Amino acid sequence: MAEFLYRVGRWSARRAKTVIVAWLAVLVAAGVAFALGAGTLATTFSIPGTPTAEVTDRLQSDFPDASGGTGTVVVQSADGEELTAAQQDEIAGLVADASEVDGVTAVMDPFVTEADRATQQQQVEDGRAQVEAGRTQLEAGQAQLDAGRAQLEAGQAQLDAARAQAEAAGMLAQAQPQLDAQQATIDQGLAALETQQTALDDGASQLEEQSAQLEQGATLLDMASEIRMVSEDGTTAIVMISFTDPQMEIPQETKDELVSVFDTAPADLEVHLSADMTMGAPSIIGAGEIVGLLVAAVVLVVMLGTLIGAGLPILTALIGVGIGALGALSLSGVVEMASVTPVLGLMLGLAVGIDYSLFIVNRHRRQLKAGDELHESIALANGTSGNAVVFAGTTVLVALLALNVTGIPFLGLMGTVGAACIAIAVLIAVTLTPALLGLVGERILSKKERARLAGTAVGGSGAATRGAQEAQGATSAPAEIRPMSTGWAVVRVVVGIAALLLVALPALDLRLNLPDGSTEPHDSTQYQAYSTLAEKFGEGQNGTLLVVADLPAVEAGSEAEAAVDSMTAQVEIAQTLFDQEDVVAVAPIGTSEDGTVAAFQVVPAEGPTSESTEELVHTLRDMSPIDGTYEIGVAGSASGNVDISEKLASALPVYLAVVVGLSLIILVLVFRSIFVPVIATLGFILSYFAALGGVVAIYQWGWLGGVFGVESPGPILNFLPTILVGILFGLAMDYMLFLGSGMREAYAHGAPARIAVVQGVRAGRSVVTAAAIIMIAVFGGFIFSHSAMIRPIGFALAFGVLVDAFVIRMMVVPALMHLAGDKAWWLPRWLDKILPDVDVEGASLERRHPHEAAGAAEAAPEDDLDKDTASVRG
Repeated sequence: MAEFLYRVGRWSARRAKTVIVAWLAVLVAAGVAFALGAGTLATTFSIPGTPTAEVTDRLQSDFPDASGGTGTVVVQSADGEELTAAQQDEIAGLVADASEVDGVTAVMDPFVTEADRATQQQQVEDGRAQVEAGRTQLEAGQAQLDAGRAQLEAGQAQLDAARAQAEAAGMLAQAQPQLDAQQATIDQGLAALETQQTALDDGASQLEEQSAQLEQGATLLDMASEIRMVSEDGTTAIVMISFTDPQMEIPQETKDELVSVFDTAPADLEVHLSADMTMGAPSIIGAGEIVGLLVAAVVLVVMLGTLIGAGLPILTALIGVGIGALGALSLSGVVEMASVTPVLGLMLGLAVGIDYSLFIVNRHRRQLKAGDELHESIALANGTSGNAVVFAGTTVLVALLALNVTGIPFLGLMGTVGAACIAIAVLIAVTLTPALLGLVGERILSKKERARLAGTAVGGSGAATRGAQEAQGATSAPAEIRPMSTGWAVVRVVVGIAALLLVALPALDLRLNLPDGSTEPHDSTQYQAYSTLAEKFGEGQNGTLLVVADLPAVEAGSEAEAAVDSMTAQVEIAQTLFDQEDVVAVAPIGTSEDGTVAAFQVVPAEGPTSESTEELVHTLRDMSPIDGTYEIGVAGSASGNVDISEKLASALPVYLAVVVGLSLIILVLVFRSIFVPVIATLGFILSYFAALGGVVAIYQWGWLGGVFGVESPGPILNFLPTILVGILFGLAMDYMLFLGSGMREAYAHGAPARIAVVQGVRAGRSVVTAAAIIMIAVFGGFIFSHSAMIRPIGFALAFGVLVDAFVIRMMVVPALMHLAGDKAWWLPRWLDKILPDVDVEGASLERRHPHEAAGAAEAAPEDDLDKDTASVRG
């Protein structure tokens, strides 16, 4: 690979315009693809197969009316007073306009809804009064029946006495006709009374059934009493919007059109749209990101000493991220892509693009100052540092692609897009960077450096000059370089590890979820909607749950009987749900056409990201089947976020194990050691958890919230820990590679193990320091993004790079290797024999290509890249 990159670098330097035009053509093609194929980015996340997804899928098939998502718009009077009749009419106009938007099934007028609720409550009260009146009438009728029965019974007694007297007097035969006639009259009276009693009993039974149904309705109204559409003080109203598509699939175009409708609200109304309505795609680049780039530019100027040298890595990185971001967005029309995905690619492309180009530029500058010929220096830099760049980029790429093993589609796509941006950055580094270096020539050096180089050039070759310098350095190295003291090494290890363990402690309290309106900036409409709902209607109104229950199949019978049975089941289920702790209100939404599925809205006591709401989701699921009869499922945004967070948390250990295993294999190949890969990997794990600890302390606990713009601490973005593993692993391997390979090379050339540690750190610390600062600056620019999802990702990456580069790689690892001495490079013989020789730094390339004198290579004919490639294969 080193030989191939050497030839690629030389060819690119000599065909600079061709290479530059080719990459610009690729950039233009990516722009055209974006213009033609870009679609809408998803602002919500879903994972197939989760309990929430299963319930949603079932609703779509069995109860489509209840499967659509919902949105919330909060409307207040601008003066804080009770909404007037005129303002209510204005809200009604907005409701009418919103109901015309494509993809909207219904928009609830809050005042009509409250009027309907009041009507229902009045109907209940009127019904109760009618029931009481009916009972009074029934009681009066019963009293009359009882009186008539008493009279008939008294007549029967008299008739029986008369019959007895007639029989005693021997006059029964003569009195029999008269007695029978009287008996018939009494029997007829009693029969009439029984008929009346039956009618009275039927009336009482019907009245009790009506009373029971009435009380069931009253019970449902009472359980739903806290679900108000107009606040108690009358100053605030909620406009609920129902969509055709499920919550996770609502088109952004539909949301945008609704936002436009409510933007036309009159000045006397304040309108706030909730996060589920306005959580649009974050901007690709903002002020913070530009500041990060400026900091990176300053670092490059300080390190390289020229504006051209500083601008070249930034230019190549911008071209790379332009291709990567536009290419990714061009696929958003056919692939469901989360809004954070292209931003993540931008982060990575900028950071590694600058660093990878810097490594090659820095090596080329060093060789030029040593007297190497221009094109030979470019080729050699590409074959050595470029080879390390390819290897380092490959580790990041593989780690990101490994996100697909989690089985989570949106996370796998993030990893794939990020990996594509890394691949583009590597390709640009090893082709466009040499081309630009060839174009700028010796201007990559400052005027002083060029003057110094011209003054020292006395006809000797660059190889001879550098050879003399290296010989002198080799002779003087043992006298000048001293290993660190063992006591100081112990102090470095103890202090470094203790500090990171302390920083990592908050990670033990890590809570995962997706951001909601409470985490948005306080001046945003999302936060205003969230806080207003919490204040006026209760915090749980921001995260209602959808509970779906299976009802028994309807048996043969009348529709009235079926309706009664269905109502009874709904009341029983709703009452059970309402009786649970942390449930504020329950309201039935309706039943499916066949009566086998019922849906309920459940309002929790706290917001969607609270621990109590998360526990409530699990409690409700564990209750199924209710009373051993009714199977239930839970859905809704809050439920979906809980499921996604748990799915990600369960996938994290597997992914971390894959990355750790990959780390060990790669490092064993590179360093041909057991000790070095183990401490390097353990260091990565420590820096990873330290980064998580910092994220929890700031974004979940709220420490230093004013510094980082955290106005409302809350749970951590649920996919952040997983995405952090892949990215931080790749970057940690970069730094370990550029520091550790210097140690390995010095040790392999005969330097004592502890001297080799110092030589390796000295050789790589300047470029690693600059690269790390650039990474921190680029990632840090995203800390102040307007998006609540981007901010913690930017901080986690910036802080992770900070602790890994400066604490683990430059402080702890060298100290541990000093303490291990020669044992640090121990490798079993059997393993040494089977491992391939991975020449990451291209040391063998330098031995194969002696550095020609200035001008010698200029006379040689230009090589064709295809011929070079063929010669390599030969």
